Amino acid sequence: MTLSSDEIARYARHLVLSDIGGPGQAKIKAARVLVIGAGGLGAPLLQYLAAAGVGHLGIVDDDVVDLSNLQRQIIHGTPDIGRAKVDSAADAIARLNPHVAVEAHRLRIMPENAHALIADYDIVAEGSDNFETRYAVSDACFHARKPLVTAALGQFDGSLTVLRPYERDAEGQLNPTYRCLFPDPPPPGAVPTCAQAGILGALAGVMGSLMAMQVLREITGFGEDMVGRLLMLDARSMRFDMMRYRHDPANPLNGDQAATL
Repeated sequence: MTLSSDEIARYARHLVLSDIGGPGQAKIKAARVLVIGAGGLGAPLLQYLAAAGVGHLGIVDDDVVDLSNLQRQIIHGTPDIGRAKVDSAADAIARLNPHVAVEAHRLRIMPENAHALIADYDIVAEGSDNFETRYAVSDACFHARKPLVTAALGQFDGSLTVLRPYERDAEGQLNPTYRCLFPDPPPPGAVPTCAQAGILGALAGVMGSLMAMQVLREITGFGEDMVGRLLMLDARSMRFDMMRYRHDPANPLNGDQAATL
């Protein structure tokens, strides 16, 4: 896939990177990435993927922009209040980079529709705010054999990992699934919502940007793989920790007693 003269100028700082260069930028242009959520994580994620030149971005969100969103969901602005987030985000991407095609999916992703939505994309990035969506997306990505970059936010903390459980590691062991890391969702009401607990706005920017970096790594292959590693950030102490996790033979997707979730 060739780059126009405008694209060569736009992506010049990528083109001189030895680990990306022309071939890597061509891969970015050819990539189709589905972003679940146009909120706190999705806002910086979408902006950096669009700026990087990802050729086709899908956005899934069923919500509208609220004044309380603007403290952290920086892809939206005050004039967007009351608009569908997918439409507001699509307009922002068009202003940022006209070379990016956007497909807006104004709906809530669930087990019933996840497979159909994911099928048309190469990579999925999930930044939703509820466990039902996280399990639906991770299960669907497993069955569809799609890489998944997933992150979550707390009040002053965030986490990030990459999943390719349909592959094996260098030792021949199956890669872990999301259900290896979190076997079961917490009981309803056990984890307070963002509205109830609050959240540091800039934290969403940090974690969404890290998600974008991992999506670009999945596309181009630079650096060290994050499969089987969970990055955790404590913003109060500004401490990053990395936890390794492995395949759990008891998980219901690719474990010894695999079901058909």
